[in-house]
Amino acid sequence: MILTAICIAACAVLVAAEYMKHRTLRVASKLLASAAFVGLGLMAFRIGHDPARVHYGQLIFIGLVLGAIGDAALLGRSSGAFLAGLGAFLLGHLAYIAAFAYLVPPTGWLSGAGAYATVPVVAGLGVLALLWPKLGSMRVPVIAYVLAIVTMVVAAIAAWRTDALPDPQRTRMLIGALLFFVSDLAVARDKFVAATFWNKAWGLPAYYAAQLFIAWSLAGL
Repeated sequence: MILTAICIAACAVLVAAEYMKHRTLRVASKLLASAAFVGLGLMAFRIGHDPARVHYGQLIFIGLVLGAIGDAALLGRSSGAFLAGLGAFLLGHLAYIAAFAYLVPPTGWLSGAGAYATVPVVAGLGVLALLWPKLGSMRVPVIAYVLAIVTMVVAAIAAWRTDALPDPQRTRMLIGALLFFVSDLAVARDKFVAATFWNKAWGLPAYYAAQLFIAWSLAGL
């Protein structure tokens, strides 16, 4: 609970720092918030006897670490920093996707998610269509990223609809995946549509809540 509280408090400070455009406070609070959810994932996971859940936990932790690396990269303002952050988050999503594959085989993701799969798929295609004229040379990495986040959410929905994880862990996992998708909308809007404080005001809390829920999905495994 302490690490959760630290992450929430640091996120609140980060939002304030973004509003004030205080770079030092922004860097410190962001790194602290990210370190907190990584620490939470490390503390929450306990190696058990179920191999699938052990692999799930290991890959989720790797995804959390990659998320923290992406956060650090995005502290920069250049296109190179953005690409580095995008790459780290892409690898993080791939780690989460691999984790979900231990819960539900990839061949069962679409059928397992059922009609719910249409929500992230349609949303992802809609975002690409809206951003397409603005992407320029970023089209290929953004397409790869959108494909990864949509796949991650579909896989999370499929896993949630099974008993591969007990509750509340699988519900936390799903909430985390959905909030991650929402937070990425804020990042996309800030990068390609309009760079405003309000993107940070809702995007950052959604992102850190996502990582906290994903980290808490490891508790008790």
